[in-house]
Amino acid sequence: MTTATAEQGRLRRFFEGETHFDFVGRSRQWLIITLVVLAVCVAAVVLRGLNFGIDFTGGTSLVVESATRSFSASEIRDTLSGLGVDEATVQLTTDGSGALVSTTALDEVAGVQQREVVAALADLTGAQVEQIEVSAIGPRWGEQISRQAIRALLVFLLLVTVYISLRFEWRMAVAALVTLLHDVAVTIGIYALIGFQVTPASVIALLTILGYSLYDTVVVFDRITEDTERLGSSASRTYSDVANQSLNSVLVRSLSTSITSLLPVGTLLFVGAQLLGAATLEDLALALFIGMAVGTYSSLIVATPLLCWLKEREPRWAELRHRLETRRGGAV
Repeated sequence: MTTATAEQGRLRRFFEGETHFDFVGRSRQWLIITLVVLAVCVAAVVLRGLNFGIDFTGGTSLVVESATRSFSASEIRDTLSGLGVDEATVQLTTDGSGALVSTTALDEVAGVQQREVVAALADLTGAQVEQIEVSAIGPRWGEQISRQAIRALLVFLLLVTVYISLRFEWRMAVAALVTLLHDVAVTIGIYALIGFQVTPASVIALLTILGYSLYDTVVVFDRITEDTERLGSSASRTYSDVANQSLNSVLVRSLSTSITSLLPVGTLLFVGAQLLGAATLEDLALALFIGMAVGTYSSLIVATPLLCWLKEREPRWAELRHRLETRRGGAV
């Protein structure tokens, strides 16, 4: 009974924001872990590269019409996979009598591989070989769209930096910006390391998670600003001490927001895409799931310790820390 009561007390303190995890005090450990993770991600991008989908690289388009047999998108992908065509996007018509199949570039026009693919589709769907139209497609996501996306991302980051500088201060803006760049780098690195395919849906999700990560970081910074406003030159705690306690105060809120966001995204990914076969949801849900998980980690481990490091370069907070270190025998 005593053990159960103690566990209940710890849970109550956790949910009431009375935890005392030393996030800032372990900043050197987090820094080492973060640098190692970033190094692995950069190495993966440089050495392995990204697995771009058909919309980036182009490929072959096959249009199936007047099908006489029932079939599914997964059956088409399995059939093509047996012929060595692993990356295929399948869109079925509403009445089920046709499909648009996009694959990586097949061999030369009327080549052996192309004839095998057409024959396999005809056998699966019941359509005549002559009713399957084959054509080469170029990259739909071209250089112009990429430039516009990068330009929009830079404008977004600039506006975010300006807003946080005006709403809070420039040091918080720098910490938030570094955190966003960290999230993007790690997400891209995971895609390169594991070999996930990059599609337009992945890019859209990557831009979406920036806003999510920023929201979580701003919530923490707002609480830190509120708590540190009362600190004076005679305070008994350093800026890092107060910031760490502020982070503990909003820890449950951050984790609750993250869990309630990851649950529906995980449902889309594991139930919708994997169990129900809604493959069009997979690319979007996968990038969102990875990005949200990374964003939760970075808002706790990257943003606040970096902010404390920047703030305690200020003479006011550096003097307070030095005075308290002297009083406590050299260790805060």
